[in-house]
Amino acid sequence: MRVVRVGTRKSQLARIQTDTVVAMLKALYPGLHFEIIAMSTTGDKILDTALSKIGEKSLFTKELEYALEKNEVDLVVHSLKDVPTMLPPGFTIGAICKRENPCDAVVFHPKFVGKTLETLPERSTVGTSSLRRVAQLQRKFPHLEFKSIRGNLNTRLRKLDEQQEFSAIILAVAGLQRMGWQNRVGQILHPEECMYAVGQGALAVEVRAKDQDILELVGVLHDPETLLRCIAERAFLRHLEGGCSVPVAVHTMMKDGQLYLTGGVWSLDGSNSMQETMQTTIHVPAQHADGPEDDPQLVGITARNIPRAAQLAAENLGINLASLLLNKGAKNILDVARQLNDAH
Repeated sequence: MRVVRVGTRKSQLARIQTDTVVAMLKALYPGLHFEIIAMSTTGDKILDTALSKIGEKSLFTKELEYALEKNEVDLVVHSLKDVPTMLPPGFTIGAICKRENPCDAVVFHPKFVGKTLETLPERSTVGTSSLRRVAQLQRKFPHLEFKSIRGNLNTRLRKLDEQQEFSAIILAVAGLQRMGWQNRVGQILHPEECMYAVGQGALAVEVRAKDQDILELVGVLHDPETLLRCIAERAFLRHLEGGCSVPVAVHTMMKDGQLYLTGGVWSLDGSNSMQETMQTTIHVPAQHADGPEDDPQLVGITARNIPRAAQLAAENLGINLASLLLNKGAKNILDVARQLNDAH
């Protein structure tokens, strides 16, 4: 029986996400045996520093890519939001699975259950490791204080529940749902309150770009709507040259053959911001194969079973929206945010 080796991070959430992808593959390929190989990444090991300060784009992916390169694994499963928009040469995202809710959620300390961010007491401390969340929420809730909190989901929830330091923490809805902790969601932050991170809520399968066999194997997992939304989001971020160290957020929606992309940039304290919405016509097709391309990748993604025209339309939407914001002065906001973040 052929063995396919699947790389993953060691955290409970990463294992659950990998098990989900492997279960889909097993259902499609009952004749294959999937072996899961877990490892720690830089982002898992450095827990005393905010992600935005580490200055490393591939915090949660580098070690997994190293195992791919060394042929120790055949594919790796990531949260798409952890995957840089530029992949190292020789790698590609071969599948993006159907997205869960991409929004952020507020989890409250047991003594504040039933509250919202608005009704938390003055000077309550809210934990999040994301500049994007702080920049958007600080302006809306000036009575709150925001503080960095790191660690996997289990660790962060334990810090919230067992210590008196945080009144609430903010986490991705998708992660809480995958862990089966929906009951801890006290408030969902809708995009008008807090737009989400590029790719948040979607799982990505990374493979060696030349490994046609594995590319074909995982390619059937592509969810057309999720793929096109995420291509637009990643193209937007790449063109802005955003990353962990600057507050950039998005909201995408597909409706009546139109793909809508809202994107924004913020100063670190949220006092200066800029956001715009654009749309493009896309016909989300039934999957079918296009002929092989010389370089089929768009923003690090290979999807041969989704028409190229739809993918290019999504990519152009992201680039055009980023260009619009840059022309209006977004570069200045991002440059200042980057300098301030580096200085702290």
